[in-house]
Amino acid sequence: MAPRCSTVAVPGTRPRARHATPRTREPALPASAPRTTRAASLAAGLAAFNAAPAADAERALRDCLDDRHWARRLTAHRPYPDLDALLAAADEASYDLAPGAVAGALADETAALPPAAGPAERTALRAAHAAYESRFGHAFVLCLDGCSEAERLDRTLAAIRARLGNEPDEERLVAADELRRRARGRLARLLAAGAETGDGPRLPEQKGRNPADRYARHRR
Repeated sequence: MAPRCSTVAVPGTRPRARHATPRTREPALPASAPRTTRAASLAAGLAAFNAAPAADAERALRDCLDDRHWARRLTAHRPYPDLDALLAAADEASYDLAPGAVAGALADETAALPPAAGPAERTALRAAHAAYESRFGHAFVLCLDGCSEAERLDRTLAAIRARLGNEPDEERLVAADELRRRARGRLARLLAAGAETGDGPRLPEQKGRNPADRYARHRR
C-alpha cells in the first residue's frame, strides 16, 4: 500500500503535502569544486596585480611578453575588473606592436628540449629549430596551451615543418600571433601564482616553467 499523505496548511502559504516516508536530500556540491577554486584563485591574483606597484607589475608583465611599451600600457590601464578584461587589453596591445617590438620579443625566446624525449627526438627537434631560425632569423614560437603532454613534441615538429614553407612576411605575422596567444596563457598563470604566494605579480623566476612551454620556446 502506498504511504498516506496529510496536508499541512501554513498561514499565508499554499498547502503542501507531507509524506509519511521522509524524502532524502541530494548531496551538496563540495565547497572546493575545481572550477570555483580556480576562479577564486584568479580573482585573488587579479586583485593583487591591480594593487601592485607599477614597477612590479611591469616586470611581471614582461615575463609574459618582453616588450616595455606593451607592459607599460597594460599597467597604466589598471584596475581590471576581471581576467577577460585584462586578456582583451593584452590582445589589443599585442596587435599594436610594431615590427621591431615583435622582433625584440622573439629574440627573448630561447630553445628548450623535452627532457623525456629520446636521442632521436631531441636530434630531430634541434634540427627543425635550426632550419627555422636559418630561414627566418628568429626563434620559433608556438602556443601549446591545452595540448596534452603526449602530443607536444609531435605538434611542435609538425608546426615547424609546416611553417618553413611560409614567406618571411607571412611567418612574421604567424609568429606574432603565437606570441600573443602565449602571453595570454602566461598572464593567467601569473595571476594564479600571485594568488598562491600572496605577493602579487612579482614572479620573474616563474617564467617559462609551464609544461606547455617546454617543447617550443620559453623565457630565459
